[in-house]
Amino acid sequence: MHVIPIPCLNDNYAYIIHEKYSKIVGVVDPSESSPIISFLNKNKLKLDYILNTHHHFDHIGGNEELKKLYNAKVVGFHGDKHRIPGINVTLKDNEKWNFGNSIIKILHIPGHTLGHICFFFEKEKIAFTGDTLFSLGCGRIFEGDHKQMLSSLNRIKKLPRDTKIYCGHEYTYKNAEFCTKYDFDNSLLKVKFEEIKKLRLKNLPTTPTLLEDELKSNIFLRCDQNDIKIKLNMKNEEEYKVFRKVRDLKDIF
Repeated sequence: MHVIPIPCLNDNYAYIIHEKYSKIVGVVDPSESSPIISFLNKNKLKLDYILNTHHHFDHIGGNEELKKLYNAKVVGFHGDKHRIPGINVTLKDNEKWNFGNSIIKILHIPGHTLGHICFFFEKEKIAFTGDTLFSLGCGRIFEGDHKQMLSSLNRIKKLPRDTKIYCGHEYTYKNAEFCTKYDFDNSLLKVKFEEIKKLRLKNLPTTPTLLEDELKSNIFLRCDQNDIKIKLNMKNEEEYKVFRKVRDLKDIF
């Protein structure tokens, strides 16, 4: 399975996914069509599927033109079929769907939006998390609530630790600054931040990130840890209250 990040708009990523044996080609969250078309033409590929994690315009903006040009099928969450343009294939939570020879499991992960999903390629251990889990961050809460978002993040935390996380935006540098402010003595975070700095100096993507690294350095995934609670003066508080505090701090960071 080849996964190629395609920068879109200001800081979005779409992802071309190419199943090498079946030759099936998909794109995840095409916010605009032109960078996708350019890549496909350059590599002499035809688009078969458009996969949408959620309905926000910066994730579905290229749907209609790409569908029309390539006769591609649009894949999304059953509960969002009224909000995803051109949708053909509607999938439900825990449903499995074949992408060529690969099997995708659908994880419903509300919080950012009520219909947000993750596409998890089981054999390849690849997860497209959209705007729910970022490298060193998590998405803003728009339609859902903090409990939904925490539950969704905890669901992603249960995936295999060597899962590659492909997120929807290049927010990693700013997220690293935030994590460092409140998790200041995390040595693994410091190492990761240095790697991020080098990548961004070369204008290279910080995605994918390994789930194992996120578990150790992403403060949003560490709200159940005692050291984080102590740093936030929230010793013995439940995970939900700590997460809410961290998300609120990030909103004003």
